[in-house]
Amino acid sequence: MKKFIYWLMGEKAGRTIVGTWNWLWGLPVESGGAVAVSVAEESLQSMQESVQKLAQAVATQVAAYERAKQKYEQKAKEMANLEQQAMIAQQGGNEEAARLAMAKVIQIEQLLPQLEAQVQQADQFVKASKDKLNRERMKLEQYKADMQNMKDLAEINEALAAIAKVNNEFDIGSARSQFESAKNAVQRRNLQQKALAEISENPAEQLQADLEQMSLDQEVARRLQQMSGHSEAAKLPQDQGKN
Repeated sequence: MKKFIYWLMGEKAGRTIVGTWNWLWGLPVESGGAVAVSVAEESLQSMQESVQKLAQAVATQVAAYERAKQKYEQKAKEMANLEQQAMIAQQGGNEEAARLAMAKVIQIEQLLPQLEAQVQQADQFVKASKDKLNRERMKLEQYKADMQNMKDLAEINEALAAIAKVNNEFDIGSARSQFESAKNAVQRRNLQQKALAEISENPAEQLQADLEQMSLDQEVARRLQQMSGHSEAAKLPQDQGKN
């Protein structure tokens, strides 16, 4: 489809139409995504085709130059041969042959400057075309390198976009903030409950409990001491009887 549009509308207009079609489908080049890479690939392909056409044109030009050069060389050689023939005919006394050969020499002499100018002009055109072809080939290689870099950069952009999408969808920072808020709320609740428990305790009841505990401890100590005294008293009569 793209080649048909290029053929029908021309390369420049066709590329504009294809780019507009991408835009109408919501795929603008300016987005810098896959569409931009695709358009760049299409442009690179067009440049490659143009360089191929230029190379073919240069080859045709070189062939024409070589033919002009060969024609000039042939005429120059032909003139030299005719001069030789005229001299030989004159030396041999054949005046008619000498005059005919010399007439042809004069004709070729008049033609040679035109052929030489054509050869020189063709040589200049060929050199200029070859230089242009070399420059375009170098540019094409640079564009190929840029194309690979563009693909790599597009992959990085896609990865960054995926990261941004994850951040936007799940909002890691918000989740972290919510976690910290929940943690702080639980800690505040714990402190509140501790304070409430301390406040709800009756100091008098706590004091009474402490006193009762002290009385109990004293009573336990007294009875243990009393038991210890009874045990010592029971041992004394036994010891006296033995004596």
